[in-house]
Amino acid sequence: MIKVGDTLPQVTLQEYSEVEGEGCSIGPNPVDVAKASAGKTIALFALPGAFTPTCSAKHVPGYVQQFDELKAAGVDEIWCVSVNDAFVMGAWARDQKTDGKVRMLADGSGEFAKATGLTLDLTSRGMGVRSNRYSMLVKDGKVATLNVEGPGKFEVSDAGTLLAQAKA
Repeated sequence: MIKVGDTLPQVTLQEYSEVEGEGCSIGPNPVDVAKASAGKTIALFALPGAFTPTCSAKHVPGYVQQFDELKAAGVDEIWCVSVNDAFVMGAWARDQKTDGKVRMLADGSGEFAKATGLTLDLTSRGMGVRSNRYSMLVKDGKVATLNVEGPGKFEVSDAGTLLAQAKA
């Protein structure tokens, strides 16, 4: 399992872009984790899947609401990573109104989750291998803090916990 001091896995995630911009087209775009995290402080949180009740009601909204405070504490970007495809993450971003605040990154194959060792096996429920619920503060691609939730819990991966760690 990934731990404090480790470098983020060198994988490519996907991000759905709503508008065409310089160098990016509408639709899924690759995000090289190593390049995207270099020189930045990132509040990263991961979830088992998009549109789940706790994640939609508490997790994502908490990070959207704490955006200004996280930025003031030195966080450059907020990433939400989930084992879904980029189209689902894009739809969830629209639903949660994350635009400009939280980057909704798709780990479609679960490669990031597997590389961190933070997986949740939901094959018995027909959902395959998903990501565990956790948060981490990442500085220049290295894990500075890591908060892994226990099964069925929502106690340490919330925005408030990560905000306190960013301020410390």
